[in-house]
Amino acid sequence: MPSLNITFTDEELEEVRAAAAAEGKSLKQYVHDLPLRERQRRQFVRYAVSWGEAHRAEFDEAFPDEMPRAEDLRGAEDRQGGAAA
Repeated sequence: MPSLNITFTDEELEEVRAAAAAEGKSLKQYVHDLPLRERQRRQFVRYAVSWGEAHRAEFDEAFPDEMPRAEDLRGAEDRQGGAAA
């Protein structure tokens, strides 16, 4: 099975050890799980953003005084050539 060696400063290694201990994991298991957790976090964020965009009009209607409204964002994108302020 492939493996890799990772270099840490003494301070970094101590922080990683403390984080592993806080989760009740070995250092090896904790470091192994980090990229998997990051992949899951990114997937969650992508879904949350797409869900929010799909339901933005409902939120705008339910909370008309909240800012920024969807049409305000679209207007800012149009004024800046596609990039929201």
